[in-house]
Amino acid sequence: MIVEKKRLSKIFRNLNDMPIAVVGDVMLDRYLWGNVERISPEAPVPVVYVERETARLGGAANVAWNIAAIGAEPLLFGIIGNDMFARILQKLLDEYKIATDYLVTDDKRPTTAKTRIIARGQQMLRIDRENIIAINRKVEDRIIGGIIDSLDKVSALVISDYGKGTISRRVLKKIIPIAREKKVFIAIDPKENHFGLYKGATVVTPNIKEAEDAVSIKIKDKAALLRAGQKLKKLTGAENILITRGSDGMSLFYTDNGVENFPTMARQVYDVTGAGDTVVGICAVIAAGGGTLREAAIISSHAAGVVVRKVGTAVANSSEIAKSIELEQVKKGVIK
Repeated sequence: MIVEKKRLSKIFRNLNDMPIAVVGDVMLDRYLWGNVERISPEAPVPVVYVERETARLGGAANVAWNIAAIGAEPLLFGIIGNDMFARILQKLLDEYKIATDYLVTDDKRPTTAKTRIIARGQQMLRIDRENIIAINRKVEDRIIGGIIDSLDKVSALVISDYGKGTISRRVLKKIIPIAREKKVFIAIDPKENHFGLYKGATVVTPNIKEAEDAVSIKIKDKAALLRAGQKLKKLTGAENILITRGSDGMSLFYTDNGVENFPTMARQVYDVTGAGDTVVGICAVIAAGGGTLREAAIISSHAAGVVVRKVGTAVANSSEIAKSIELEQVKKGVIK
């Protein structure tokens, strides 16, 4: 699937500094890189000699990073703690020129952090630090108020729901109707136990496991996929459903009940971490920038194909996406 070069350039030009609201579970992705040379004498586990540490934006912060990487301006709404990980996260946001003004600090919650231990290119262990209890009313009010105030100036609202507490029933019920009233494009990366709360979304982007769990259908063939997609539309009340299916590509269920399948654009896969963040962020910003939903699906598929070739949470910039599309055109003989 391709988008013509002139058309792609026009869409990308439209994105320059375009404000996009992103709300959800903000996370810090940490990586400890090292080598294994022996087994511990204390227990039958490998000893990892750490050689370096890195940190990247995760969750809703990764969605914002992907949006910033192609030239738009993300307004990131979320919750952080008052801790070391919050300071690392804020430093990364500053580095990528993503404003931290809309983040709410909650002294009673830790900053959500995922620490991955990687030896010789292989992930050996992940350590999660989080509090998934629902946010308190005062913090909830600040998140809701900030988003509502932003809706007059943003072109899209992206909801990144990892089920860590930021995206509550009340948050969704308050912000989605107002965003719809203001004709803001609404894209949601969902959590399966919240599917019934997404009524009014423009597009919901579950991965295949989330789709299967939400509707209790094992997607093993085309017929099951069609049943699952239609059932998800009814369950969510969303206009469109975009199911990401890993190596099988993506399937877009349109408002008019049409269905279109898009092949994967991943030529090599090193790490799928954050690919869903890329899809929902790029899909929303492309559609908000004048692209059709079909073009948004194609371009986000290419963007995801770029990021899975990188180790760890990553982004795809406009040049990388354009190059991926050009390679696809060469492959299909559209250009030589």
